Amino acid sequence: MRRETRRIADSWVLIFSTIISPIVAFLIIIWLFSDGVVRDLPLAVVDLDQTAFSSKVTRMVDATPVCNVKWQLHDLAEAKQMMEEGKIEAIVVLPADLEAKIMNNQTSAIAVYINNTNVVKGGALKSGLYTTLSTISAGVKVQIAIKKGQTPAQALGNARPVKVNTHLLFNPFGNYSYFLVLGLLPLLAVVFIFLGSVYALGMEFKEGTAGELISLADGRVGIAMAGKMLPYTFLFFMDMMIMNIFLIKTLGTPVHGSLFLILISELLLIISYQLLAVLFIKLTANLRLSLSLGSAYTMMALTFSGLTFPTIAMPFLAKLFSLIFPYTFWLHIFMSQTLRGEPISEVVYSFLAFIPFILGGILAFSGIKRKLSHPRYWFRE
Repeated sequence: MRRETRRIADSWVLIFSTIISPIVAFLIIIWLFSDGVVRDLPLAVVDLDQTAFSSKVTRMVDATPVCNVKWQLHDLAEAKQMMEEGKIEAIVVLPADLEAKIMNNQTSAIAVYINNTNVVKGGALKSGLYTTLSTISAGVKVQIAIKKGQTPAQALGNARPVKVNTHLLFNPFGNYSYFLVLGLLPLLAVVFIFLGSVYALGMEFKEGTAGELISLADGRVGIAMAGKMLPYTFLFFMDMMIMNIFLIKTLGTPVHGSLFLILISELLLIISYQLLAVLFIKLTANLRLSLSLGSAYTMMALTFSGLTFPTIAMPFLAKLFSLIFPYTFWLHIFMSQTLRGEPISEVVYSFLAFIPFILGGILAFSGIKRKLSHPRYWFRE
C-alpha cells in the first residue's frame, strides 16, 4: 500500500483520473442540467385566422413553460422548412375559420406538428401543448354554457364531466436532477473507477514492474491485489462522498430511505468494478486492449441499466444483458433509498447481486499471479 501510494503521488495521470477528473465531470453534468426541467423549446404558430381569439391562443401557448413562440407565421410551408432546418421543435396551426366556428358553437381543429426525433423534447411539447389547448377548449365550452343560462359550476361540470385526479410519485416536478443527473454522476464515477483500476494494474505490465509487485507480497497474490487496490478504493470512495454531497445537499435529491445502505452499496460498487478490472487484465494482460474493452463495457451500463429505457419493457435478451453490469443493481438500490424510501427487503436481491462480480475478480487471482510473475507478459502496452 505504501508503494502504491508513492506511485499515485508521483503520477499526474493517476492523480488526475482518481481525484481531479471525477470532480470536474460531476460539476460539468450538474451545470448542464442545472435548470432541472425542459423549458422554452422554440416553436412557430401559423395563424391563418388573424383574430382576437387566435391571438389569445398564441399567447396561452407562449405562456406554457415548455413552449417559446419564437415565430408567428402565415405560411405552413415556411414553418415546415424551419422545422426541417432544426430552428423549431413544433408547429401550431390555427385554421382560418377558428373564431367564426367557435362563435357559432362549431368544432374547429387546431393542428400540431411535433419533432419527435428526441423523445424527451417531443414528450414535453406534446404534454404541454395538449394541456394548454385542452384548457382553452374547456374554457370555450364553459363560456358557451354560461351564455345559455347555466351557472358557472354547472358549466364547468359539463365541460369536464370526468375529472382525472393525478398523483405524480417520487419525482412530481419532472426534474432532471432527480432522474438523469442522479444516474449520470454515479455512471461517471464507475467509468473512472473501472478505467482507473485497469490503468493502475495494467501499468505494472507496461512498465515491467509486475514482478516487483508480486515479490513484495512474497508471492501472495491476494496481498498483492489488496495492497495495489486499497489506496484507490479509498480515493474512489471519497469521490463518491463528494458525489453524494452534490446530489443530496446541492441538488436537493431526497433521501427517503437509509443513507447507510447507500454508502454500503457504493463501497460494494467500487470493489466490484475494481475486481472486474483485475479480471479484464487477467484475460488480456494488455493495458491498451483492457482500456478499450473497459470503456465500452462501462458505458453500455447507461443503456441497459434501465435509467434511460425501463428494463421491464426491454426484450428478454436485453434484460439478461443488463445483469452483467454492477451499476444496474446499484442504481436500483440508490433509487430505492433516495426517491422511494423502500425497506431493506426490497433491495436484498440487488445487494446479493454484487457477489458474483466480486467472486469473478477473486477467481481471476490465480491467472493474474502467473502473468505478474512471468516476464513474457511484461512491457506490453
